[in-house]
Amino acid sequence: MPIGNVAKRRGKAKIKISSKREAAMQRIMDSYSEDLDVKISVIQDLIPLGLKAVAEELKNEVERLAGAKHSRVGNNARWGHQSGSVYLQDQKLPVRVPRIRNVDLNTEVPLETYRRLQKPRNDDADVMRRLLHGLSTHKYHESSSLAAEVFGISASNLSKRFKRCSADKLKELQERSLKQYDIVAILIDAKRYADDGLMVSLGVTMDGHKVTLGVEQIHHENSRAIEQWFDKLIARGLKFEEGILFIIDGSKGIRKAIERKFSIYALIQRCRWHKRENVVAYLDDSQQVLFRRRLQLAYEKTTYKESKAALDGLHRELETVNISAANSLAEGLEETLTIHHLGLSPELAKSLSTTNCMESVMSQMGQYTDKVDRWRNSEQILRWTATSLIDIEPRLNKIMGYRYLSVLRSKLREVVKSRIQKESEAKEPETAEVSLVGVGGDRSI
Repeated sequence: MPIGNVAKRRGKAKIKISSKREAAMQRIMDSYSEDLDVKISVIQDLIPLGLKAVAEELKNEVERLAGAKHSRVGNNARWGHQSGSVYLQDQKLPVRVPRIRNVDLNTEVPLETYRRLQKPRNDDADVMRRLLHGLSTHKYHESSSLAAEVFGISASNLSKRFKRCSADKLKELQERSLKQYDIVAILIDAKRYADDGLMVSLGVTMDGHKVTLGVEQIHHENSRAIEQWFDKLIARGLKFEEGILFIIDGSKGIRKAIERKFSIYALIQRCRWHKRENVVAYLDDSQQVLFRRRLQLAYEKTTYKESKAALDGLHRELETVNISAANSLAEGLEETLTIHHLGLSPELAKSLSTTNCMESVMSQMGQYTDKVDRWRNSEQILRWTATSLIDIEPRLNKIMGYRYLSVLRSKLREVVKSRIQKESEAKEPETAEVSLVGVGGDRSI
């Protein structure tokens, strides 16, 4: 097809859309001047009143810029009208927009009122919330209370608006400062999206609130990738010098990254629920119920000594039943007893000895993300995850036993102080040896 014909067709389409908007606007304004019953009906919708107020505000701004009609005062002059659109809440409606031109500079004078009305009242937040909670873009028009003349709510248009809003949420989550949070514990877990893996970290503040620290797309729980993720959290202001308790599911990659990046400032609590399920997975169905219950009772012992003795007894018994299950129990056993080592209250131990807090967040997030039938790219995964987490965060409850978090902070300080002291004592003999070598060298010279 010749280029000229395409241009003509585009021009006709543009005129057609413009005339449609003008006709729709006229129908709305005409409906406002009907009999009393019709007036009451449209007033209840408030849309005609809103459009009438928009027209009034545009007229007032034109008079401020160009003076009264036919006054010919100043450099600004009326320059006709053009078809346009404004948002009333998140509904886009057609309007006639007056034009002003500076005759000296021969430039268009923008109308501030019109510029501000071209954005939704909440920056598409209402649209994003509806789509996030499961309203289909194809059924948005039928499911919303909208005027017939509203446009700009096609599936593609709504998708673009959601992408824009969710991208802002992702940026907010990835860049917000962590300096304002006094984090005492961090839970880390992963969620799978088909073949893609996503790591989520949840912080527990000193007042017991849960805060999403960040999300990162990591295909496997690789220690190097997780270390780089930790670097980002630290760069955003994560404070760890007083010690942090990390609750993880037993991943070797996560554990290695924590030890490398946080060193003496980190204590690791292996999730007891994951440990228990890993052990009983080696047993047959009849034995699983019994040993699952006995492992749970062993971990519920009040003191470290009692809990360790019960677990050692189970280990000896499992050696005669299933050696693989016994080896699974012995692997990393001490890290499942970190809470006992710290001597924390049973209430706080219940919250911080497993990753259940994180599992709850993941479950709530799944109520949003599981509605997506197809994940097209990693950016879509991150946008949906970040938007879901920010929407969930204000509704998260404080952890059980949060009143005892000051005790946890005190215990962490003691551990960090002890480790620093041990490191300094270990370095002193090395320093003395180096000095002695130096003296010997001076004598030989």
